[in-house]
Amino acid sequence: MSAYQLAQLNIAHLSAPMDSPVLADFVANLDRINALADNSAGFVWRLQTEDGDATAIRHFGDDRLVNMSVWENAEALHSYVYKSAHAEIMRRRKEWFTKMRESYIVLWWVPRGHHPSLAEAAARLKLLREQGPSAEAFTLHRPFAAPDEEAADDLTPFDDTHLST
Repeated sequence: MSAYQLAQLNIAHLSAPMDSPVLADFVANLDRINALADNSAGFVWRLQTEDGDATAIRHFGDDRLVNMSVWENAEALHSYVYKSAHAEIMRRRKEWFTKMRESYIVLWWVPRGHHPSLAEAAARLKLLREQGPSAEAFTLHRPFAAPDEEAADDLTPFDDTHLST
């Protein structure tokens, strides 16, 4: 077992206010999708307020939602994102969010049991934006092995092209 777990940060640029009719279906599915994550194999932790989600956290701007979680490994995150009911929500993301020009997803390895702060996540995203994928900050399309695992050239990249609308 690795001494590391996989942290992920995902930022979404809202196309309308959270209480608007445009986002009604997104908001209606939040509890269900968060519960799905919480009960997924390999799930460790997610950023949330007392309300049970992170929609009130606007660290990256008033019109940006933040999602941050920790998973046992890349396979667990991949299964949740692409092989669960979460995928149906991802297929609809263009209904609720506007496309961001900069990188908005970053992955990095954290010591087992560590829950990253938003400042830590922002620093990883900045590193990715400035230097591209590396072992310290990588993307869904270019994963890196945990620091205590042998680096492999054949790590399976995440692929969300089948989720495009």
